[in-house]
Amino acid sequence: MASKRFPGKPLASILGIPMIEHVRRRVVLCPLFSKVIVATCDREIFDIVCASGGQAVMTSNSHERCTDRIAEAAESIDADIIINIQGDEPLVRPDVFKPLIEPLINEPEIGCSNLMSEIETEDEFKNHNVIKTVCDLHGYAIYYSREPIPSISKTGNLIYKKYKQLGVIAFRKDFLSCFTSLHQTPLEKIESVDMLRAIEHGYKIKMVLGNYRSIGVDTPEDLEKAITLMETDDLFSIYREELL
Repeated sequence: MASKRFPGKPLASILGIPMIEHVRRRVVLCPLFSKVIVATCDREIFDIVCASGGQAVMTSNSHERCTDRIAEAAESIDADIIINIQGDEPLVRPDVFKPLIEPLINEPEIGCSNLMSEIETEDEFKNHNVIKTVCDLHGYAIYYSREPIPSISKTGNLIYKKYKQLGVIAFRKDFLSCFTSLHQTPLEKIESVDMLRAIEHGYKIKMVLGNYRSIGVDTPEDLEKAITLMETDDLFSIYREELL
């Protein structure tokens, strides 16, 4: 609720429903999850979720990074895989989670996977609020930045795809505990991107391409874009009647 760029954004209304409830309801549509829990330090969010029939837990208000909040909430949960879905992804789709967790199921050495999507416009590529990512030839994250990467000035006429990190990250529970025990790192602080902590400490993050139109809501302008997309969203009709 104390977001500097958009105070109160988790409860911002999208067609009459708080944003956090859009996220929760859409995640619940995925049959893979044993539990869907909202972790928050704000009583207003806790009350809205519980009043809507969801499950929420209160966490410390001292966390600077979302992964640290998720780790606290996960301490009392008996699970092998924990997925962090940020509450500002109101258009997240339930079908993205199966490919996200498949690397963790199929490859025991992978402790973390992160959803990404293709950047569609130059404005988005240059937007400081959009976290860009580049990967190695095996699909592991090399770096995350709020600046355009790779370099705009050096690419010339080369045609290449640009990707952004989405706020949907899967962890093995033991790796999540390991991650939050690591010291914060210089690049993590500079970019204000949690997952750089893992990269700087030498851990690998598998990137998974999600083929859906994603809007991470960081500003009131982003909210307007999300509202426009929600008006024609096929999933919205599944849960809207129950909530309105």
